[in-house]
Amino acid sequence: MSRKFFGTDGVRGRANSYPMTADFCLKLGAAAGSYFRRANKKSHRVVIGKDTRLSGYMFENALTAGLTSSGMNVLLLGPVPTPAVGLLTNSMRADLGIMISASHNEHSDNGIKFFGPDGYKLSDSSELEIEALVSKGIGCVPPEDIGRAKRIDDGRYRYIERVKSSFPNQMRLDGLKVVIDCANGAGYKAAPEVLWELGAEVIPVGVSPDGRNINLDCGSTNPTVAAETVVAHGADVAICLDGDADRVLIIDEYGIPIDGDQFLGMIGSRWFKNGNLVENTLVSTVMSNMGLEAFLNQEGIKLVRTSVGDRYVVERMRLNGFNLGGEKSGHVVMMDYSTTGDGLMAGLQFLAEMVRTGEMASVVGRPFDLTPQKTENITYAGDKNPLDHPSIKKIISETEKKISGFGRLLVRKSGTEKLIRIMVEAEDAAVIDATMSPVVTAIKEL
Repeated sequence: MSRKFFGTDGVRGRANSYPMTADFCLKLGAAAGSYFRRANKKSHRVVIGKDTRLSGYMFENALTAGLTSSGMNVLLLGPVPTPAVGLLTNSMRADLGIMISASHNEHSDNGIKFFGPDGYKLSDSSELEIEALVSKGIGCVPPEDIGRAKRIDDGRYRYIERVKSSFPNQMRLDGLKVVIDCANGAGYKAAPEVLWELGAEVIPVGVSPDGRNINLDCGSTNPTVAAETVVAHGADVAICLDGDADRVLIIDEYGIPIDGDQFLGMIGSRWFKNGNLVENTLVSTVMSNMGLEAFLNQEGIKLVRTSVGDRYVVERMRLNGFNLGGEKSGHVVMMDYSTTGDGLMAGLQFLAEMVRTGEMASVVGRPFDLTPQKTENITYAGDKNPLDHPSIKKIISETEKKISGFGRLLVRKSGTEKLIRIMVEAEDAAVIDATMSPVVTAIKEL
């Protein structure tokens, strides 16, 4: 059964347009509350965090109304990173965690991410059951069973201490000048505080949210200002987070971004050498560069690939007990410390390696050469998936056969936006262009 409004990372869309309306979120909150109240317990609790979007206030209130009407007690964390919600859902013994965020999208979008009582994102089957409850309609609980809502003031501080616990004991960041770009998002207070407490000289960027400037010319998807700041201040490195701080982009001392696959390879290699990498395996997605796989194999590390989306990376890690995984886009999941991607924790791993080796970011962050790769995104309209059309299936199949053995073609529909994403990978640039062109042309013509 296909999902109606859940994508690869919760529900997401343009604020005040279906499904991201206050009315729908009230119903969604009631359905989620009903779903998690099925266990026979006296107390039912949900924690809600959000990023800094203006629409977050609206959805926070709508969800709270729906949840309390179903008998859930709501604990409001205010602006905190997505990984903080996963952490606090578990540590506060809540039945459910909710993060209101559209991650790296512009302020006009918003989304709802759900976490189960164990702090992990919900499975597809759980999301389908909640969808069914929304469609069915939920009856309200009796007046005496209506839930309460309460503000939690120390959620950020609990998260900060957890993040610092992932950094090596006795190690400090004294002498490092670090630019931290918080994308005017959920990490705008926590991230600079963590770095300062660990001893770094902190140069903050994107720490003045106004409800509309989240991810605007800043953050991991718009790192130009951070790169310029590194060069202007003679900083050692920049850590760029996205709007909900669950992904990261590292920029070296020259203002040049470090590829996410190279970053993953660096962490995987270090954990392997320290004997900390479970089953000598790193989990990533089908988008990961062939250069990463070759590097890991050379090091004696196995790469396991999953579908795109950090939730699928985490599901595979949990299935096999692996403790390190991530995505090229900057999601890094370190199961020893967190239940989901955490941009700030990942950034600290990078800084720790700089301190340990005494090397500059440009050296630490590029342990291997990438296989040339080209991507293109095509916007589409309507609800039909262009990739389901027979002519598109045919051209993709034929092109995959042509490049097989010396390259890769990957075509997929985005789970969060109206985009078809095309990726081609090969050592020869001419092969990349010849592979990309017919696929792009066919989809655009359709």
